[in-house]
Amino acid sequence: MKSAVLLCYALCSLLIGVRAIGRYRGLEFLEPCSRSDPKLEACLARTANVLVEHFRQGLPQLGYSEVEPIILDELHIALGGGPDGYRAQFKNISARGVSALRITGLRTRLSDNEVQLQLALSIPKIRAAATYRSSGTLILVKASGAGDYWGEYDGVKAKVFIRAVPFSLEGRRYLRLQQLKMDFSVQNIKMGVENVHNINSILLTALNLFINTNSQELLKEMKPDLRRKLVQVMSSFVEKLFVQVPYDAWITD
Repeated sequence: MKSAVLLCYALCSLLIGVRAIGRYRGLEFLEPCSRSDPKLEACLARTANVLVEHFRQGLPQLGYSEVEPIILDELHIALGGGPDGYRAQFKNISARGVSALRITGLRTRLSDNEVQLQLALSIPKIRAAATYRSSGTLILVKASGAGDYWGEYDGVKAKVFIRAVPFSLEGRRYLRLQQLKMDFSVQNIKMGVENVHNINSILLTALNLFINTNSQELLKEMKPDLRRKLVQVMSSFVEKLFVQVPYDAWITD
């Protein structure tokens, strides 16, 4: 009798260990969704939002002890041509607020050979800071100089498309990212520069007035480079997530 109890205890411990480590790798809070569920997309959206909520506090089991700030190495902007065309380079860009995102919509297309996801994301506010260097003229304002950049982006909306393929590894199925595309918009923008070298206070005030008045146009010029950088960051995260979390932690047949 004692042996039977010990055997039962050992089997239960083994099953718990497999569930905690083999299947979820420390992500037991993930609730898999059934592929046959008529509300599969709503279920996946809930699961993704639960992951995001935990992610805000850091997920060391995935190699993320801290989530923020998000760091981008550099971005460029160019307005106009000729010797007086405006050129700016932003370095060491630090962004906070991204982890507050919510998945507000999800569409999926599943087959045995491919997984496609379309996600709609919402972020209340992103605050960014960077060092910058610029040259040229913005309208009639001489904008050559270097200093600090700050930006506040309210009401950020993004659409992300993910295409992945299942593969087997050591008897488990995982996903391998094949393609990630994204686009975004910002409802309201406040931004400016400060601590600018070789510029008087009157010109600095005029420069910041122009920047804020034309913030959407400036973002439009930044967007191609910014989108490319964000795709790199997101792709790296999704690849890391897919390779560590088995497919059946997300979807069961």
